[in-house]
Amino acid sequence: MSDSNTPDKRAFAIVAHPDDIEFMMAGTLLLLRDAGYELHYMTVADGSLGSIQHDAATIASIRRQEASAAATLLGAIYHESICSDMGIFYAAATLRRLTAIVREVAPTILLTHPPQDYMEDHMNTCRLVLSAAFVRGAPNYVTEPPRAPVNTPVTVYHALPYGLRTPLGEPAYAGCYVDITDVMPLKRQMLEMHRSQQEWLDASQGLGAFVAHMEQMSREVGRRSGSFTFAEGWTRHLPLGYCAETDDPLADALGDRLLHAVQ
Repeated sequence: MSDSNTPDKRAFAIVAHPDDIEFMMAGTLLLLRDAGYELHYMTVADGSLGSIQHDAATIASIRRQEASAAATLLGAIYHESICSDMGIFYAAATLRRLTAIVREVAPTILLTHPPQDYMEDHMNTCRLVLSAAFVRGAPNYVTEPPRAPVNTPVTVYHALPYGLRTPLGEPAYAGCYVDITDVMPLKRQMLEMHRSQQEWLDASQGLGAFVAHMEQMSREVGRRSGSFTFAEGWTRHLPLGYCAETDDPLADALGDRLLHAVQ
């Protein structure tokens, strides 16, 4: 997909489950697409627990089809899952597989969950993504399958936690906010691809209308930005080991659609 030493405009969203991208990241990805970025889309887990009526294999197949369709609508390259739901652990074998994919893509922007989120799959995905990006250029780190190290800088950004609260119930705020108002119709369409989740999210989390719930969260993030009607929030990870101190490719790409929070 890329020469291992040539920077390019590639954004890679790596999340835990099918529909996580659509809830918290899709608007930003749509804007990056319009800014000329090549997009990559991956859910580490296969969605195999997301049903009260299908068995694990059946719902995993359904959710793969839904996620792949959403990635196609986004214009992104879809990457296969490597774990089952609640099977994402910070383990050497999983890290080697994920690092191989990160090396293959060689992203310049890497989007993932925050270190503190509402459930373990999200937080473990975040840890794995950070480590995979950190060892992307380490020649002595052997991936599965083997992939040559890449030395291009990567800037990691964390989304807001699902529900916009920390695991202890405190409000979560972002380091910057992206205006997604103009792309909300497409973000909505992407989430609607995950039709199997309507019944599951209603049963497991009391979300009677999960698209409306996404819209409510996006509106609340817009309110927290102080400027935008609908927004997604991001916090740039510490650049040590990843990129230069001043690198902020998300801001460079999105211009006045991105607003840094007042510290």
